Amino acid sequence: MSIVSRIALALLIVGGLNWGLIGLFQYDLVASIFGGQDSFLSRLVYDLVGLSALVCLGLLFKPSAELETSRRGQTRYSNPNLQTEFAEEFYLDKDQMREKK
Repeated sequence: MSIVSRIALALLIVGGLNWGLIGLFQYDLVASIFGGQDSFLSRLVYDLVGLSALVCLGLLFKPSAELETSRRGQTRYSNPNLQTEFAEEFYLDKDQMREKK
């Protein structure tokens, strides 16, 4: 995840928490910190949250890679498939298990 994506995600979290406070308690934290909804700094934060939503919208449609290469050149699994098979064979007794091997 790039630095821009991380910053956008952090701003979206701030915006989501602010909207949660507005919805639950009718309290706008950004406006109270920066001097009202019409102040320049509040509008700047609102604009940055909106722009970060557009950045994260692009992340929503980005295909996830199964393998990522770290800075050292090592391969690590970023999104392993942890699903199990639906049709697993099981044996009722140990004799049948020896026959199948």
